[in-house]
Amino acid sequence: MTTAMEQTTSSEHMPETDEAFHIETHGVDYIPLKERWASPRDVGWLWAGASVQVEYFIYGAILMTFGFTFWQALSLIVIGNLSYFLLGISSLQGPQAGTTVFAINRASYGPNGSRGIAFFNWITQLGFEVEGILLIVGATLVLSIKAGFAPGNPAKVVFVIAAVLIQGVLPFLGHATMVRVLRWLTIPFIVIFAVLLGFALPHATTTGVPHGADWQTYMEGMAFTIALSGLGWTECGNDYTRYCRPDAKKSSIVGWVFVATAIPEILVMTLGAAVGTFLKTVGTTSNALLPFAHQSFIPAWFVVVFLVFVIFQLFAINSLDLYSSGVTLQAMGVHVKRYIAVVIDCVIVLGITMYAIFNTSFSTYLKDFVDVVIVWIAPWFAIYIVDWILRRYKYVPSQLQRTGRDSLYYRNGGFHWPAIIAQIVGMYAAASGLWVTPKYYFKMPIWLNEVASHTKDSYGYGADFSIYLGIGVGAIVYLILATASVRKQAAEQDRLLAAGTVE
Repeated sequence: MTTAMEQTTSSEHMPETDEAFHIETHGVDYIPLKERWASPRDVGWLWAGASVQVEYFIYGAILMTFGFTFWQALSLIVIGNLSYFLLGISSLQGPQAGTTVFAINRASYGPNGSRGIAFFNWITQLGFEVEGILLIVGATLVLSIKAGFAPGNPAKVVFVIAAVLIQGVLPFLGHATMVRVLRWLTIPFIVIFAVLLGFALPHATTTGVPHGADWQTYMEGMAFTIALSGLGWTECGNDYTRYCRPDAKKSSIVGWVFVATAIPEILVMTLGAAVGTFLKTVGTTSNALLPFAHQSFIPAWFVVVFLVFVIFQLFAINSLDLYSSGVTLQAMGVHVKRYIAVVIDCVIVLGITMYAIFNTSFSTYLKDFVDVVIVWIAPWFAIYIVDWILRRYKYVPSQLQRTGRDSLYYRNGGFHWPAIIAQIVGMYAAASGLWVTPKYYFKMPIWLNEVASHTKDSYGYGADFSIYLGIGVGAIVYLILATASVRKQAAEQDRLLAAGTVE
């Protein structure tokens, strides 16, 4: 029988397999109950450390480049960040399943079908890692300029290589190390952003854009905000709650995750939007932080302090993406240790970042990347959650670890075709609702953008319904095709769980 002391195990009493500043040995394997040290509050601190950071400041500033008034941007920030409720919901499976997102995903898609979805996530995590490295290198370049050094392309190459090498340290060590470091960085960054707010307020304006953007552009801004906030993290949630015990309160997990993410990000993005009302080049150049090298509203000494902390914070934030991409690579069937997967991903990120830093602006990279993420993640989230509900919120952990014919979730050749079909149809629906410009119509047939093409404004811009169509269609198709078979399998799950088939 579990004692009260065992139930209240905290991050101060981590087992050696997940000890801070030691290499974590777990990957996608099941976390035994005796090693479940985390509480919902620990998870909340991890996400708080991931939320009080410069990327969301820049996202807020980029929103102002869409042509919004400050009040339009503020409404987008508040409404869009409510999507962190989705992250809370998609963090509830880990404590019972005891494993990562894309090991759990084997139940809904089948072990082989899940590999393809895991590949989409792996690419997504690599993309977010590249975003973080671009900002780290950008901050380093600005510090070089402030020091009187004019860095050229060779310096950029050196900075990228150094950033990638340093970036691999935290995810290489693992989960407990990231929790500890992100918690340490939360308070200093709150202070730094508070000081930045004091410098920015005298220059910010709410009347710089008198007329604002139309509703089509507003819908694009909403998709941009949701995809880069709650929805964009849903595929990582259970990677960090799997160290919670199965009896952890669901309401506590959702509450801690939501409060630790939505509230700080609303504040940080609002600060970014306020700065974006007068410093309009943030995010529009190849280096999103370059405007801070030539601005006058912040003292030079504070720019240096700000950017140094930005670099440290981005390394910590990027570790979440690199950690999740590592365990996702394992879930795809690549037979390497988790920390070796981190090394593989670092090498790939190095190559992609080298290309990105010389070939595109930060905002262009980000907006194009957001579209790619939405198309696959919106229907995936719907299928993943609907499947969990149909199973009465339970899995058989030992069966999730099996990928062969002996797995309960193997089905037809390792594929659950209702999920595959729902994913494809949902992706088509999401693509049909993408906000598109005339240049995309030239590249793609109009029938692939039917919703957008029927909501065009006088400039040829269509409204973005991609997230809502992707989630809605994915959920409906999966319910129609899979309800009977999943409920039947849920009954078999109950039988195995009653017999004690867990670890």
